[in-house]
Amino acid sequence: MTLFLENAWMPDPAPDGTWTVTLHNLGTETLADFTLSITTITRIMPEHVITGARLLRRVANFHEFAPPEGMRLAPGARWQFSADGLFRMPFHRNDAAKTAWITTADGQHHEVQIGDLIRADGIPPAPPPRLPEGRLTLPFALLPWPNEITATPGPAPVLIHAESGTSDDDRRLMLSVDALHRRLFPAARSLFQLSPAPGSRALAFAEDPALPAEGYRLDFGETITLSSSTASGRRFGLVALAQMLHGAFTDPAFAFPATGHISDAPRYGWRGCHLDVSRHFWGADQVKRVIDILAWYRMNLFHWHLTDDEGWRAEIRAYPELTSTGAYRGHDCEGMLPQLGDGPSRRGGFYTQDQMRDVVAHAASIGIEIMPEIETPGHAACVLAALPFLVDPDEVPNSYAPVQGYPNNSWNPGMPATFEVLDTIIGELCEIFPSRLFHIGGDEVAGNAWLQSPKARILMQREGLAGTFELQSWFARRVKDMLTRRGKIMVGWNELANGGGVDPENTVLMAWETPQVGIELARQGYDVVMTPGQAYYMDMAQGADWLENGAAWAGAVPPEKTYDYEAEGDFPDDLRPQMRGVQACIWCEHFTTDHWFNDLVFPRLPAVAESGWTQKAEKDWQRFAAQVRLHPRL
Repeated sequence: MTLFLENAWMPDPAPDGTWTVTLHNLGTETLADFTLSITTITRIMPEHVITGARLLRRVANFHEFAPPEGMRLAPGARWQFSADGLFRMPFHRNDAAKTAWITTADGQHHEVQIGDLIRADGIPPAPPPRLPEGRLTLPFALLPWPNEITATPGPAPVLIHAESGTSDDDRRLMLSVDALHRRLFPAARSLFQLSPAPGSRALAFAEDPALPAEGYRLDFGETITLSSSTASGRRFGLVALAQMLHGAFTDPAFAFPATGHISDAPRYGWRGCHLDVSRHFWGADQVKRVIDILAWYRMNLFHWHLTDDEGWRAEIRAYPELTSTGAYRGHDCEGMLPQLGDGPSRRGGFYTQDQMRDVVAHAASIGIEIMPEIETPGHAACVLAALPFLVDPDEVPNSYAPVQGYPNNSWNPGMPATFEVLDTIIGELCEIFPSRLFHIGGDEVAGNAWLQSPKARILMQREGLAGTFELQSWFARRVKDMLTRRGKIMVGWNELANGGGVDPENTVLMAWETPQVGIELARQGYDVVMTPGQAYYMDMAQGADWLENGAAWAGAVPPEKTYDYEAEGDFPDDLRPQMRGVQACIWCEHFTTDHWFNDLVFPRLPAVAESGWTQKAEKDWQRFAAQVRLHPRL
């Protein structure tokens, strides 16, 4: 059968308007006794008015509708209904139906083709270009741009070879960077080799203990000399050489230094990127490619967001239900209904422990540290679906929900099994991830969570806790004890400071809600990583125009805004040492395909990379725009 769904939105009535849905039956069969399922970020709230349909159920972004009693949809006919009482007004064409399907009386599902959300009050203009043509200051393809460069351009060598006598460690490092380049640009020519060849140029390595740990110096003459004090510095210097050679080979606007020098070191020690694999599952090979891209940008940390309401992605051998149930969504999956971008079929996946170890080893081989994250106490709908013994059986159903709309979705501190399960999970993951950093989430707990749970209320009375956030703080301190016993540093989102917070020692908090939050956290004694949604969330739409892709809660985030944002911002001088660095966050509600990923992440991810490496005085938006087109994508 052929079915097509049209969406339209009218701004009346204020403040959120009306969503109108039209289902066209272009098939040859009459439809009767069916339901229509839609996944949409513009959710219908409990207080709603629907004309022409009945809302049977809604869980987060999943909606299931029924037509009026007895309605039959003949070939060529259409069924139209409208809804007021929306969660919020839509801002972009992707804000209504992402996917849709009908379910017939025999239990069969039939997918529905959908169109963009149309503004019924006018034709939206096409969005302007996101990047200017740009202007090079020097013809060298370096991103991030170095903090000191004085060089005369010349022709690129055919290859760079290791000078005679180079150590095996340095030769292996050269080959590692060459392999990285080959993975990112499979059709490109080789850059490095071990032996001289006609037209190649020699590379010598030198130790310089005076250079910073991640710093390097390149001196260009007949022989190129790479000086560093650590293997990290040598790797970053080799990546800089690889970028310049690749640019010169790829685009005639770029050259290679004939003479001169580059003296460089990163601005911040924390230069990270987060990837949400819960909302949309990315396979291990795709994760490795993201990590390769980070290495090319000389970033140094990959934040692996392994769990959220929508799915649990890490094998835990003590609790196989976390992945057998919690890793898959589908119309017929108990407790895990389809969400944004899903169809009716079972969909998802997880990483085995061997796969996670392999990804960790791959990252380490190219200088990237991996920090795992499991979301606690909120964003745990998948956990409670998989392990129902963690639910207080006497808690009032649907008694709280966070902004995403998952009812009663948090680990319950009043259930003793909560901490036994968490301790086991943390123990298994600490055996896989050698990093001292372990992220425990902590964001977006509903303000009235657990208040209708008798077991949680007993705990609150016993411990003298007033309200949800003091109970969350008590919970976080218990989890921190588990990490401290294992020699780990606790990392979390900025809400972990609420309700009394946790001990700032060996705690790093990530400021995501606003830039000002980071300053407030530093004043409370926390080390801070800046990742505000208003600049560094890669899922935000890159313009306010209706035809742009992406989310809108933090406003439009065009690439220039990401590039220009200064994480130190208004930090007082005495608090700047607590600002550890910057991080991009790739949240994947809207990222249903690689094409969506590339459209939203680039060029903003390299903009974050340059902001984490390059001093403010050396940043140049026009220069960045002129060369970012050379860089890899997923």
